[in-house]
Amino acid sequence: MSFKPRILFLGTPEFAVPSLRRIVEDEFPVVGVVTAPDRPADRGLRLKSSPVKVFAKQAGLTILQPENLKDPSFLESLKMLKPDIGVVVAFRMLPQQVWTLPHLGMFNLHASYLPQYRGAAPMNWAIINGEQQTGLTTFLLNEAIDTGRILFRERISIGSDETVGELHDRLMIAGAALVVRSIIYLASGDIKPIDQAVLIADGEKLKAAPKIFRHDCRIGWDQNVHSIYNRIRGLSPYPGAYTDLIFPDGSSHELKIYLAQAEVSPVHLSPGTFLYDGKRTLKVAAKNGYIHLKYIHLAGRKPMETSEFLKGYAFCFV
Repeated sequence: MSFKPRILFLGTPEFAVPSLRRIVEDEFPVVGVVTAPDRPADRGLRLKSSPVKVFAKQAGLTILQPENLKDPSFLESLKMLKPDIGVVVAFRMLPQQVWTLPHLGMFNLHASYLPQYRGAAPMNWAIINGEQQTGLTTFLLNEAIDTGRILFRERISIGSDETVGELHDRLMIAGAALVVRSIIYLASGDIKPIDQAVLIADGEKLKAAPKIFRHDCRIGWDQNVHSIYNRIRGLSPYPGAYTDLIFPDGSSHELKIYLAQAEVSPVHLSPGTFLYDGKRTLKVAAKNGYIHLKYIHLAGRKPMETSEFLKGYAFCFV
């Protein structure tokens, strides 16, 4: 294309890096990168830069890290950059003064097939709910979260055993291509964004994707094995589905489950009962079967395969 629009990029986590990298590699002029301020992290509480900042610094891009997105000095800095298009990938909600600034529009990459799964955790909830498909969507920002007019949508299948971590890695690569496609579309001037309302079929129920909280991560063993299995997949590796492991002395310890296997079979035990075969296998009773634990993490210890875990903690199940 002859016209190369000036790009303002806004993003923070690893998910946003491939999109920014693709924009740079395709030689679109990135006039500025807005990302989160450095935060204390790890045991030493040393300041840590976001993945987007790390890449932007390596690429020699102008970086802005405002605490307050409505700060007059920050808004003035954005105006001086004179962006044509704004690209948002995994960033916080923006004030109107920001998303109305680029004269060709500002769009967001969302990891679902909108209007389904609006919200902060679309990949997690799609897997938790047992979906076989999800998607990617680019849409123009407006006042409400994830409701703007759509530029492009792409359906993405979900593997029957896929974790949210694996899905995340696939979508962040596929999303980069959709971002560039959307930039070219906006720059062409021949745009016909689609209102989300017209994409909702009669009687269709919209599923939400709110932020994941700790109570969402606790496993309810009185559910069916497929629901439990999907929750484990939808929270692996982060933040991790968990249950309580009771030691012989009566103390309770958090046990996260990252990988598991579902077994549908008759159960004559109370839901949540651990079964150890005396060798290498550990499973937990559910409503209509068992969940076999494959890769787990006991609080205060390192994650490990269950067979390794049992070498030191088999006493909990004897």
